[in-house]
Amino acid sequence: MTTQHTPYAIGHAPSHTKHHEWRTAANSAPHLLPHLQKLKTSNPNLKLLDIGCGPGTISASLAQYLLPSGGHVLATDIAHDVLARAKEHAISQGLSVPQNISFQKESVYELSFSDNEFDIVHVHQVLCHLDDPVAAVKEMLRVCKPGGLISVRESDMRMWCFWPELPPLLKFHDLMVNVMLANGGQDKGGRKLVSWIMDAGVDRKDIEAGFGTWCYSKPEDRKAWGEAMIERLKTGQMRQRGIELGLTTEEEVEEMVKGWQEWMERGDATLGIVNGEVIVTKASS
Repeated sequence: MTTQHTPYAIGHAPSHTKHHEWRTAANSAPHLLPHLQKLKTSNPNLKLLDIGCGPGTISASLAQYLLPSGGHVLATDIAHDVLARAKEHAISQGLSVPQNISFQKESVYELSFSDNEFDIVHVHQVLCHLDDPVAAVKEMLRVCKPGGLISVRESDMRMWCFWPELPPLLKFHDLMVNVMLANGGQDKGGRKLVSWIMDAGVDRKDIEAGFGTWCYSKPEDRKAWGEAMIERLKTGQMRQRGIELGLTTEEEVEEMVKGWQEWMERGDATLGIVNGEVIVTKASS
């Protein structure tokens, strides 16, 4: 019997996920890259599964790191429309589909792959949206080969810092956290990764843990982030859900929009986000 899980509430509309296109393997999977390069040397035909690929910018850059060997990335998500965008992006980056990279609709809770199929399983900003992250980790472990790696990176929503500390942005952050929790998601995912993975049956000695950051400060970076947050406030589920739950009002939402507009225009504006990072080596027996 299939368990009913909460849906991905944010959705995959391009306007709501535009800032995801800013992400690359270099800025969003730096903890994985040294391991990837080492494994590529010993096995040029690596099979990498990327779960929850979104618009595919990380997937495509991971595939670039596997060139010119015979490695392959299989990028998955739960929606056909975002997979189509990811495929277009991969082609625009000169990757060959399906030789270098391919795309497939999958749920992390019920992957259609055989046991022990992939050398590397990668997930980024997915577990924090799930009501049962431990079940997802168990499924990732199942499809990873013994001796293979699982790479996880998740934001810790309680470790964001804004400058300037505009009151509407502080209210926005509270709203985002509380709507995430109301949707069944996780607000402290970054700091709980080791706990979740151990709960999935992994020995602590097989877990390499750390923290990494994102910084949005350059004008183009502030624009990518700020415009996406404004769009979520204007048309996204966060606005509707927040008002329904009594977490905010129409007037406060409009102030938040103005706050992001001011933040984008400020030359001294910055946003720092802390992410938990984990590399798991699957036990050989």
